[in-house]
Amino acid sequence: MVGAMMLPASLPTIRMVDAATTFMKEPAMSGTSSTTDPPTGFDPTRRTALVAGILYLVTFLASIPAVFLLGPVLNDPGYVVGRGADTQVRAGAFLDLVNALACIGTAVALFSVVRREHEGLALGFVTTRMFEAAVIAIGVVSILAVVTLREDGAANDESAALVPVGQALVAVRDWTFVLGPGMAGFNALLLGTLLYRSRLIPRVIPAIGLVGGPIYLSAVAAIVLGVTAAGGLWQGIGGLFMFVWELLLALWLTFRGFDRSAPIVQAAIADARSGA
Repeated sequence: MVGAMMLPASLPTIRMVDAATTFMKEPAMSGTSSTTDPPTGFDPTRRTALVAGILYLVTFLASIPAVFLLGPVLNDPGYVVGRGADTQVRAGAFLDLVNALACIGTAVALFSVVRREHEGLALGFVTTRMFEAAVIAIGVVSILAVVTLREDGAANDESAALVPVGQALVAVRDWTFVLGPGMAGFNALLLGTLLYRSRLIPRVIPAIGLVGGPIYLSAVAAIVLGVTAAGGLWQGIGGLFMFVWELLLALWLTFRGFDRSAPIVQAAIADARSGA
């Protein structure tokens, strides 16, 4: 009886709740596209370009100071038995490691975009970039090994036997400096081809890499075959092309991003809208 007596009084409340529920549901259903669709002018590739550009800049900011910080161990044949500048050398080795990781990061970041142009070339770019990073890491291990030998040798009075070992480790690092950055030539050919064909950035930038890549690769090959010594004029010319190409690429990706009129970017925008 109590329930029967309360039922009529509660009917208005039930109707109000139902009306409120209907009111809340209808906007959500009708406004789904307006709240989830990308806004006008949205570019899903902009963040990718920004990340890749910053990582390219990191490779410059890490590798250039590392050359000077590693000077004591690279230029002193007796470093392993001398007083040493271990803190400075460790800092240089750390920056080289940062450079190696940033190299991998640039390839990973760009892969998702450039694979739309040609997945095989894009995968090749990632592979050569990883090879470059691996070789740089070998050089880092060699330098840190010299520091460890110097510290242990000073404690155990084994300095005389450590000199040739230290020089051998430095020689390993010198070769990694030739072969690791030497992959920049392959990187320029692969990534330059992708960017030139896709028109993601102004063609003049990848054109610099496409011209300098073969020059730098031929210089590295000549050094490996003993035709010329490391640091020669031909390697310097190729290295200059590589420096300009990667620096312009880094700055363009960071501050401008990919060209929105490029078919790849238009396809990415269309995919983002359809996926929403």
